[in-house]
Amino acid sequence: MSLLLVAQHRDMEPFKKAIQQIDPNIDVDIWPDVDIPERVQFAVAWNHPKNVFTRFPNLKVISSLGAGVDHLTYDDTIPSNIRFSRVVIPSLAEQMSDYLLTSVLNIIRNTEYYLEQQKQGIWTKKKPLDKADLTVGIMGLGELGCAAALRLQNNGFRVSGWSVTKKNFEGIDTYTSAELKAFLNHTNILINLLPLTPETEGILDLDLFKNLKKPTYIINAGRGEHLIDEDLIYALDTNLIEQAVLDVFRNEPLPDSHPFWGRKKITITPHVASITDPAEVAELLVDNYKRSLSGLELRFEVKSEKGY
Repeated sequence: MSLLLVAQHRDMEPFKKAIQQIDPNIDVDIWPDVDIPERVQFAVAWNHPKNVFTRFPNLKVISSLGAGVDHLTYDDTIPSNIRFSRVVIPSLAEQMSDYLLTSVLNIIRNTEYYLEQQKQGIWTKKKPLDKADLTVGIMGLGELGCAAALRLQNNGFRVSGWSVTKKNFEGIDTYTSAELKAFLNHTNILINLLPLTPETEGILDLDLFKNLKKPTYIINAGRGEHLIDEDLIYALDTNLIEQAVLDVFRNEPLPDSHPFWGRKKITITPHVASITDPAEVAELLVDNYKRSLSGLELRFEVKSEKGY
């Protein structure tokens, strides 16, 4: 039996080496070099090509290489009997918290404004925003969202959170799905960390933007499909939103012709908010590989009714 690594635009050799350091007896194939497709029972995937998994008749489990699994749940070419799992490791939450704290600090300290000034050789000052006047609202209070909320709170920010089910954190106001408008009305800096599901696709639209508290800022580190691109451009052009920080996009890499490029009010990063470390994730992948061969319950298995 073999374990298959599948990814586009990513070197999977370090993951193979990390897995085989834990168990040298595991046969690891890296797509597209698979000698015997019938041997593959477990796959690890990120940004995989559509239809790729139809080649493997004995495939039982596909693990995402990250916390998100929408690239799997949205692929209707994957047979319905295949189980999915996701990656939950400490460094992902830590990296995401670092990214979000950095982004929020850049917003309140006008970092992009000064970077643009430097390009033009201009020396003027702009008053920073006061933490006391702002609320950072996080949509999605899973492992990453909870860690980010606590990091921001520990750095002096007023933080609130919105999730399907009620969460309880000392000093953090939390809202449920039925309380979205109330959550938005109190939020200046909106962070999206939601999983991508049919219910959350396109949730970052003009109607949502209109309910946010001014001054308004958007940070999207969830999925590109959460955002209606045209609505964000309109909101920025009409000063409904002051600035947007985007780490995820509908098409990645972001096409050269995309209207987000070159806009001073949009900060673009290439899906780097949280990156899976091969050495750290290898133990989890090996464990789930062996569990799948034995028919055992997977760690961090995706619940089909939720989609995450």
